[in-house]
Amino acid sequence: MESGRRNRQQSHDPRTDARERALHVLYEARAKSTSGRSVIDAQVLPVDEMTSDIVGGVDDNVEAIDSMISNHAVGWTLARMPVIDVSVLRMATFELVYRRAVPTGVIINEAVELVKRFSTDESPRFVNGVLSAIAREVRPENN
Repeated sequence: MESGRRNRQQSHDPRTDARERALHVLYEARAKSTSGRSVIDAQVLPVDEMTSDIVGGVDDNVEAIDSMISNHAVGWTLARMPVIDVSVLRMATFELVYRRAVPTGVIINEAVELVKRFSTDESPRFVNGVLSAIAREVRPENN
């Protein structure tokens, strides 16, 4: 999943690490056509609470989340997007809608950083644009 041209940077922020773990879980779930919870349940070691919350939140709300992403990804279907981008967009959209205590800028920045590390060169701009549009809709108080 990680591009050979990008160096893996170790984060010292547990929230950043949890988001990265959630991305890995959601990526694996998509590859196996299963739920994120089933991937978590198959883990040998326990998964931290934030990772579980994000994965479970995406699982529970995937239809509404996908609808929001589709509405704001002009000219793109989820099927045409890189799997990493879809997974990151789902996570960040979940956080924008359901984790109101997390600042909008933090959510979008973390999402963009994940796709910078794990996806295509075009992904950061695309993900930033889609999430910014979603944020304007679901968090109008921040605009």
